[in-house]
Amino acid sequence: MAFTITSKDAAVNALTALGSWVGLCSGDPGTIGSNEVGGVSRVQTTWGSSSSGTATGTQLTFSSVPAGSYTYYAVFTASTGGTFCWGFALSPGITLSDVGTVLLTPRVTFP
Repeated sequence: MAFTITSKDAAVNALTALGSWVGLCSGDPGTIGSNEVGGVSRVQTTWGSSSSGTATGTQLTFSSVPAGSYTYYAVFTASTGGTFCWGFALSPGITLSDVGTVLLTPRVTFP
């Protein structure tokens, strides 16, 4: 089944309207927002309108991130608690050998 660009953009814009709070994850968040890194605050992005089936959010800065490997991000409806909306893999993943800062620009692409 093929989708038009207009349909892809409408779908992506509907997704980005659901949530704007982004959490950093050490593994796949699955369907409930699992593996969110404890002690690292969610950061709010502002989503741009979808173009050709992709929307990009504003760049985010996660501070005081502990050493470790980070492979996903998750989008929620609130800065704490809230509803998990979706997660995407980071490509490439991010590895910190010490406490540091992670810069992330979230994107949503229609599959």
